Amino acid sequence: MGSGPEKIKGSTSASSGKNVLRALVVDDSKFHRVLQTALLRFFKVETTAAENGKEAVDLFRSGSNFDIVLMDKEMPVMDGPEATRTLRSMGVDAKIVGITANASSESKAEFMEAGIDDFLLKPLTADNVASLLENMGKN
Repeated sequence: MGSGPEKIKGSTSASSGKNVLRALVVDDSKFHRVLQTALLRFFKVETTAAENGKEAVDLFRSGSNFDIVLMDKEMPVMDGPEATRTLRSMGVDAKIVGITANASSESKAEFMEAGIDDFLLKPLTADNVASLLENMGKN
């Protein structure tokens, strides 16, 4: 497990002069990290992955910046709501999207109160990701 953040770069569009979005995928499930990373890379988003909320917080503390964070709700070490609260208290203004397999209104409410900007159910789809990126002015 804790081998540290996985940095996976998508295609850059530096030659076209377009800004490349940077995303952080935070999920304790390797399957979901790989799936979400692949979806983001399809849309040419530079992607870094972390296994838990503490790794995500540590990345921001070390000076990394991301435009969007896909944050799993239930993780060991530090869960999504706690990581979100910590990031917001640090002044992080990246778009944080809560991701969970639990569709209960209580689960969504806990995440919303922590400071997420949006909420999606697992597994993500290309349509979910396209919609998120479109709302951010990409594509």
